[in-house]
Amino acid sequence: MPAQPTIRLAHSAEAHSIARMSRDWIEHGLGWSWTAGRVSQAIGDAATNVAVLMKNERLEGFGIMQYPDDGAAHLVLLAVSPLLRHQGMGGQLLHWLEQSARLAGSTEIRLECRADNLNAIAFYQHLGYRQGGMVGGYYEGRIDAVRMRKPVGAPP
Repeated sequence: MPAQPTIRLAHSAEAHSIARMSRDWIEHGLGWSWTAGRVSQAIGDAATNVAVLMKNERLEGFGIMQYPDDGAAHLVLLAVSPLLRHQGMGGQLLHWLEQSARLAGSTEIRLECRADNLNAIAFYQHLGYRQGGMVGGYYEGRIDAVRMRKPVGAPP
């Protein structure tokens, strides 16, 4: 029976791997903004959760959630290995981050998604996120973003 994935907070030693995943799976075709240094800063930031999805002791996905002071969490990045997509792992990772946001007192999660990434938009919609508008040229002035949001309510 295949090992079930585990989700936990990232360690600083994983910043390089997370940054490479961001570059290859999210930022393709754009400049590399989530470098190892930036990921490392996020890991050390008390107002940010960097979660990793581990399967068979391998880093196979990650998510970065920020908690600004406005009561809404901001999902900055989320990615799962292309070989493991469509197996429910992205949903598990997102659910873990949503639970963390709820426990942090957030009432809503917001995100931006590349308008040219129809699979990601469908993924978020399937998990209850609703489109809240478009931002022209959000990514480097050349790729539009879809803004999405989901209410998460108060912790139980």
